[in-house]
Amino acid sequence: MTETLLQEAREAFQLCIDAEAENRAEALDDLRFARLGEQWPREVLAKRRREVRPCLTINRLPAFIRQVVNDARQNKPAITVHPADSGADVATAEIFSGLIRNIEYASDADVAYDTALECAVTGGLGYFRIGLDYARECGFEQTIRIQRVADPFTVYADPYSTAADSSDWNLAFVTEAMPRAVFEKRFKGAEAVDWRSSYQGLGGPWMDGDRVLVAEYWTREETTARLLGLSDGQAVEESVWRARRDQFAAQGLSVVAERVVRGSRVRQRLLTGAEVLETCDWPGRFIPIVPVFGEEVTVEGKRVFKSLVRDAKDPQRMFNYWRTASTELVALSPKAPFIGPKGAFDTDVEKWSTANTESHPFIEYDGPQPPQRQAFDGPPAGALQEAMNASDDMKAIMGLHDAALGAPSNETSGRAITARQREGDVSTFHFVDNLSRSIRHAGRILIDLIPKVYSTPRMIRVLGPEGAPQVVAVNQPTAVTGADGRTLQRVYDLGVGAYDLTVEAGPSYTTRRQDAAEQMLTFVRAFPQAAPVVGDLLARNLDWPGSAEIARRLQAMLPPGTVGPDPQVIAAQQQVQQLTAQLQQATQALAASQSTRQLDLARLQLETRRLEIEAFQAQTERLAARSQAG
Repeated sequence: MTETLLQEAREAFQLCIDAEAENRAEALDDLRFARLGEQWPREVLAKRRREVRPCLTINRLPAFIRQVVNDARQNKPAITVHPADSGADVATAEIFSGLIRNIEYASDADVAYDTALECAVTGGLGYFRIGLDYARECGFEQTIRIQRVADPFTVYADPYSTAADSSDWNLAFVTEAMPRAVFEKRFKGAEAVDWRSSYQGLGGPWMDGDRVLVAEYWTREETTARLLGLSDGQAVEESVWRARRDQFAAQGLSVVAERVVRGSRVRQRLLTGAEVLETCDWPGRFIPIVPVFGEEVTVEGKRVFKSLVRDAKDPQRMFNYWRTASTELVALSPKAPFIGPKGAFDTDVEKWSTANTESHPFIEYDGPQPPQRQAFDGPPAGALQEAMNASDDMKAIMGLHDAALGAPSNETSGRAITARQREGDVSTFHFVDNLSRSIRHAGRILIDLIPKVYSTPRMIRVLGPEGAPQVVAVNQPTAVTGADGRTLQRVYDLGVGAYDLTVEAGPSYTTRRQDAAEQMLTFVRAFPQAAPVVGDLLARNLDWPGSAEIARRLQAMLPPGTVGPDPQVIAAQQQVQQLTAQLQQATQALAASQSTRQLDLARLQLETRRLEIEAFQAQTERLAARSQAG
């Protein structure tokens, strides 16, 4: 059985290698060219070094790469969850959104996203992945983590995939070159047989003899399950019904319908060339590895992924060549040969032969006229012009011109400068949009995982859109204060209902706050009469030390009723109205009572209600006064 599985995995791995061979070779060349500066052909480089001639590399490509990547860093895609059926609700959708934000924060997901995008811009393809970890060292509760893939060449995707993300992947490989000592410590008793040693053509040039190549083999298989329809309209799987039978029974729910549905089972196996080290059933229905594509082109049924710099490599080579040529010509100008009549150099041959390399106080010559050095014609204008042409070619190919790179231009107004800068963002927006697509699929993976990982009653931390943390109880009744001040019992059940998501790429909360402050300042300059009314909002959005205190003081200076009624005052007034109604009922009961005992009891109730009303009226007046004072 193990040998059959290994043989199946080897054949699938070889299929992945064959399908990705061209893309991986081009991506590796792009990476070495743009990041490592390996931009001269080896033959030319070796020849020029033998001739002691310069080979300058003026690498301009990293600046273009940073322009695209850093623009995406300033406009972070954000996941927002929405209810998608009658079993879902808005409040639980907000819990999903806050939990996903907390997962991203705790996992440093920004690093994973940025690394994947940088690999896509540089080489045409990048990855990040989603994994599970224990929430605490001493507990069994699990949590979800978003992890970065630093080396995209360790991932081998499904060769039959056609989706813009990995939603249709049925197999994948992730390889790791593990040091032999680490391998033997982690997998005690396992045979240290390299994954490539049992099958021809699986190795890589990065391997050495002290490492063992271990492969994660991910598969997704189609399964069937029974779907149960409950009496309240919910649809849950039979496994969920069995796990929560008591909870559903307490709610008075029963099964009213059932049918067979198709699903997916994802499994992860850790392999060497000789055995299966580990087997793990993944709780989700997607393989949790998410690609970030560069520019995608399909040619004769084959997918080609291009980077930002792939078509700009030839202009970069031309730029290096012409700058090297002009530098070489200028550097050799003091070494122009001396010209003189025959025999003029016979007097002091040794000094004349070293005149271009050494400094001599005097040199003798023989003849009526001294030898003359050829005049320097100045920097080679043709070579410099060709270098400028190559530079312009790079900008035109990538769509990033001087304004997008921060260079000054002839525009003078802020709007015109911004419009020129945004031209470069539009020409490279497909890279940022591909990242948004990948994060959207990552959101689908998270929505699928969360009900299965956070399936028990527990306290979780969620983050608001501005990053404010809050601890919420899920999968259990919790007390919630309603708008009318009454305490209600609410259950945030993450396993009930269907949810969908949207991903919006825009500036972060801090950037939006700064933009809001700038627009407020512009508004106040145009309409100064609004300054006393919106001054507290403007101060709250400014990054000053003590801006919150300034906003509080400005709010205290607002006229009464500007901010609106205080929610506490409204709740107190509603309570007073309820007590007044109870007082009227007690008065009517007193009037209708004929018994002395009933009369005394009614008088006591009447006095109690009157004291409660007076107390609430005093509290209401105090809250109203505090609200008017800011």
